[in-house]
Amino acid sequence: MKTLEIIGYKRANLGKSESKRLRDNSSVPCVLYGGKEQVHFHTPMILFRDLVYTPQAHFVNLDIEGVEYQCILQDIQFHPVSEIILHADFLLLNDKKALKMDIPVETFGKAPGLEAGGKLVMKQRKLRVSALPANMPDSIKVDISGLELGKSVKVGEIPIENYEILNSTLVSIATIEVPRALRGKSAEELEAEGEAEE
Repeated sequence: MKTLEIIGYKRANLGKSESKRLRDNSSVPCVLYGGKEQVHFHTPMILFRDLVYTPQAHFVNLDIEGVEYQCILQDIQFHPVSEIILHADFLLLNDKKALKMDIPVETFGKAPGLEAGGKLVMKQRKLRVSALPANMPDSIKVDISGLELGKSVKVGEIPIENYEILNSTLVSIATIEVPRALRGKSAEELEAEGEAEE
């Protein structure tokens, strides 16, 4: 799992007016949970760019005035109209305690359904994973090499190591959709057309 560096500054005041002042200065009010006590701080909004606006999952090395914490971004709130970041919660990592993160899905393999004219549709781009920090995967690899037209690969079919996927085992991750031009045709007809093309 890749780690991003984020610099924070302790907050002297915790009121709403102070939070508004921070946001007006392009800074985000934040809280770090999971330690003996909560740490209130703020960090420049621009530092969230690589953490939030990316499909990847990251750990965070948080440096608050020289004190470093290993953590993850637990929750983030956006303004409903302007979409600026209003507040962020970070959670301190504990080597002996499992944590939950949304991990991106990566497909591999050559699906027969794609070669037959189908289209790969991702139903889940991320899956919820529970694991110890040392076992948290960068991504979840999904093999699509067995997918025919109209078939899906489900959560329950993924081999897992040292972590748990919290989504239902019946949830479809990737599907080979049958294009309109091929709908209504039997498997025999599609096979015959394929042979004719060859």
